[in-house]
Amino acid sequence: MAKNPAENVSEIKKVDVTKIEPRLKHPTVFKHFDELNPGDSFIIENDHDPKPLYYEMIAERGNIFTWEYLETGPEWFVVKIEKNLTSESQQKSGIAVQDIKKAELLKEKGIIFSCGDAKEASSETGETHKTALEESKKITAPALDPDKWELNFLLDYILNTHHQYIKDNAEMLNDLVQKVAEHHGDSNPELHRLSTSTHHFLQDLLDHIVKEEDALFPAIRQAIAKKNDASFETNYKVGTLNDPILILKKEHEIAGEDLSFFRRITNNYAIPENACNSYQYLFSKMQEFENDLLTHLHLENNILFPKAVKLDAELANL
Repeated sequence: MAKNPAENVSEIKKVDVTKIEPRLKHPTVFKHFDELNPGDSFIIENDHDPKPLYYEMIAERGNIFTWEYLETGPEWFVVKIEKNLTSESQQKSGIAVQDIKKAELLKEKGIIFSCGDAKEASSETGETHKTALEESKKITAPALDPDKWELNFLLDYILNTHHQYIKDNAEMLNDLVQKVAEHHGDSNPELHRLSTSTHHFLQDLLDHIVKEEDALFPAIRQAIAKKNDASFETNYKVGTLNDPILILKKEHEIAGEDLSFFRRITNNYAIPENACNSYQYLFSKMQEFENDLLTHLHLENNILFPKAVKLDAELANL
């Protein structure tokens, strides 16, 4: 592996993000940033582009930092993050508060997930996605709205954030639920059902994202390129995105049903009195996985897919 270029900046604190547990990556970077004095900086080192973190920081903290790439791959992405010299009142602007409130409301309704210090998700019987989204509109819109992102960036965000999360956590979660079922299944028989169902759920999910990464996402990128340059030569056939998207949306629906099933058989992840640390950690990870997947499905079903179908139709009418 090539020498990390951040090592040349010895006087600045460095954080190797690759060594941090996936669920703690962003919160850890936020913690380091919040501890900075105005004018101070630190460096993050990662094995892929941390651009999604950049946008999350804008949404959560506002425009109070400078983001400078020191290295842009292919092995290392190194970024210097500096807290700007701003007044205390500017640093405590309402942007982050508004974003957190909106994220927590949607998360409460089971729609979206904020990966900061948000509380555990709770399902509200009878609340629909539409109602939750309408309620969220009463809160000031976030600094960045995924609906306004360019399609290429939205694809990158989904790949680097949500697809990567699945890849990072699926095997660990499968091993963990099997271990807990083996040790506690006699006294809590629902764990055997949870273990078997989770195994198939995760395998289906991994197969699902392969379909997106190998077929749909490249086709969308080619459609974008075709719209930007009509002379662009591509294997993508205009008017062919709708059918595969319908299939993927059906698979999303099945994944959502699986999440609901997991909650039913665990009584909304209620932890029994005899639960060991692994048992408690499993239920925590199951909820974390659910939260991330709900956001993932929301971005694809409600933003990415409709825009891709619209683009496909526009190209077909040219």
